[in-house]
Amino acid sequence: MKKVVVISTSLRHASNSHALAEQFAKGAQAAGHQVELVSLRGKEIRFCVGCLACQQTGACVFNDDVPAIMESVLQADVVCWATPIYYYEMSGQMKTLIDRMNAMYPKDYRFRDIYLLTTAAEAEPFVPQRAESGLQGWIDCYGKSSLKGHLFCGGVGAPGDIAGNAKLHEAYEMGRNA
Repeated sequence: MKKVVVISTSLRHASNSHALAEQFAKGAQAAGHQVELVSLRGKEIRFCVGCLACQQTGACVFNDDVPAIMESVLQADVVCWATPIYYYEMSGQMKTLIDRMNAMYPKDYRFRDIYLLTTAAEAEPFVPQRAESGLQGWIDCYGKSSLKGHLFCGGVGAPGDIAGNAKLHEAYEMGRNA
């Protein structure tokens, strides 16, 4: 049994990327894994100020929702990020969380397998490339981990547009096989 953490970074109600995250989580649960689905909706996540105190103390100077998320990620075997694509890039809240997790850098971590789920109104194959590249920058800092899969669902702009889309089943299967 693996510990799987799925981080849904959309703040929108009826989010298309959150729907993919839910299906990935359901698939991982069906495979017998312990799953934690973390939604950033309603979470307090302050911006990193670059003080680097975390590199000395192992903890951020800010007391918000990030330390609990970070601890879940550190203890996970599998981490799945779900984000809408805004202006051909990951959501700002995803990038902010990644920056704030800088305190993880000197720590030991369990995660090896990273997955990315992305959605966008545009459907061209190049649309999620920058989001994947941005996440790859984070992955590269954790040399024992790698991107195991990326699922992109384009053509879903309005809330709930993803309903009935075959990509939901693909997300479920990706989670089941994680």
